[in-house]
Amino acid sequence: MTKADIVSEISKSTGIDKSTVLSSVESFMGVVKGALTGGENVYLRGFGSFVVKTRAQKTARNISKNTTIIIPEHKIPAFKPAKVFLNSVAKKKK
Repeated sequence: MTKADIVSEISKSTGIDKSTVLSSVESFMGVVKGALTGGENVYLRGFGSFVVKTRAQKTARNISKNTTIIIPEHKIPAFKPAKVFLNSVAKKKK
């Protein structure tokens, strides 16, 4: 499902025009990005959490040049689904 599909579904179910829904979806994504960029986590009860995880420093290998490099510790955005959400997805797969 793409962002356009999400906007269409919300527009159909609520009766709000697509341009308004699109601006709302864009605003939501901007707020989440801004919070994560600032090191803040976003918690959506019943859906999940957008969190900033720290990846530890590690050694990687470039096989073609036969060299090793150190990849420093860095932060990445991640999503952790809520248990309710996980359970509903697990039930649908059966």
